[in-house]
Amino acid sequence: MARHVTILTGSGSGPTVPSPMHPAVGGGGLPAPALHAVPAQSGPDGDVAQEHTAPGIRLVSLERGRRRRRRRVRWPIPVMAVLAMAIALGVQLTRPLPDVRIDGAAPVSFTVAGTAPSLPWPSTGQAAVSVPEAGVMVSSGPETAAPIASLTKMMTAYLVLHDHPISPSQTGAHIVMTAADEQDAAKDSAGNDTSVPVAAGQSFTERQLLDGLLVHSANDFADALARWDAGTQAAFVGKMNDTASSLGMSDTRYTDPSGIDAGDVSTPQDQLRLARLAMDDPAFAAVVAQPTITEPGAGMLINYVPAVGTNGVVGIKSGFTQAAQGCVVLAADRQVDGHTVLVLTAVTGLQGGWRPIEAADAAGLALVNTAAGALHFRTLVVSGQREGRLSAPWTTRRPALYTAGSVTTVVWPGTSWTSTVTTRPLSHSVGAGATVGTLTMTNGQRRFEVPVRTESGVAAPSLGWRLEH
Repeated sequence: MARHVTILTGSGSGPTVPSPMHPAVGGGGLPAPALHAVPAQSGPDGDVAQEHTAPGIRLVSLERGRRRRRRRVRWPIPVMAVLAMAIALGVQLTRPLPDVRIDGAAPVSFTVAGTAPSLPWPSTGQAAVSVPEAGVMVSSGPETAAPIASLTKMMTAYLVLHDHPISPSQTGAHIVMTAADEQDAAKDSAGNDTSVPVAAGQSFTERQLLDGLLVHSANDFADALARWDAGTQAAFVGKMNDTASSLGMSDTRYTDPSGIDAGDVSTPQDQLRLARLAMDDPAFAAVVAQPTITEPGAGMLINYVPAVGTNGVVGIKSGFTQAAQGCVVLAADRQVDGHTVLVLTAVTGLQGGWRPIEAADAAGLALVNTAAGALHFRTLVVSGQREGRLSAPWTTRRPALYTAGSVTTVVWPGTSWTSTVTTRPLSHSVGAGATVGTLTMTNGQRRFEVPVRTESGVAAPSLGWRLEH
């Protein structure tokens, strides 16, 4: 709504009032200015808009509007100051806090005392020794893939048990022999290759076929198991090669499930990689530990690893062809400082005269005994040993860290181990006795882990510290 103000104009009619500029003299003289009501336009700030109409116009401003404007300028200042302080305080208190950290836990390497033994490597062929528990594998020298004869059957059994697992006391599925199985048995027998006679329609359990495959090295059982598992021998051989690749057996190639073919090639170290995994299967280990077996229609059959059942030897497989010569993989239990330790050895290509398998067996046993004599048990980590300290920028307290467990294992002289502490994500407070990380011991092949805990805690920073920092 428009307001009206009173302005002085230079002319007009109506009542007159004395003016300092135009005093009345004796009722005469110049007429006094008249007072008129003129509409005033309100500006954007509530002030009266100025209009120039004629000389001598004087704008009468509204003191009330000026007071209102002054009040609007003054009152936000203290409020804004408080608000700014509140915002600054909120920002400071919500800033991410530094985490508690671990100091003094750098990786540490050490070498097991002693000198590695001089092993009695065979004069012909290739050989390797492995102690899985110690994380060690050594070989006679640079290896070359060579025919491995019936060592091939280890992969056949490993795959069958992977696809159709059984326990040591189970017999597994009943498998009926086909005409193809009968023909394979007859062919092997005619070629003087090891076999167990079968007839079409005859039934064997999975365990019986595995016994004949690994203990008596029956080539026809290898073919029968391959067809039962994969449908065809070709499909099964494809699975054998895929598995070898996945296990890191880079120098191994299979061409049949039995090893008769000279195209089945590998190295001692590759065969020990497979043997270690195969012996982890209780059913496989139970089969290869048998000195003799009994098969339907064949009666009692001997193990073609002569040392099995003697001198702590618990398997695994032997083989011979003219291309491969004497081959053997042995597994033997040995007592080391009151503990039983499994030692593995592989020999391939040994030229042993008229009895190459026995020669390879003897060479492997000599390697086992020498290797076992160099083994000892050592404590690598003691429970309660110090592994650094906790620290935080808001406190001078540095609680010690300690291992909540120990590691004692068999070691091979001259091997190197590395100790590394890895931390869990830590917040800005840690309770007493909390697990803050893991101590890992490795030597390339073997790995142990022990929890790392803190003796006392670290409290979160105080409000005062957070405001100051």
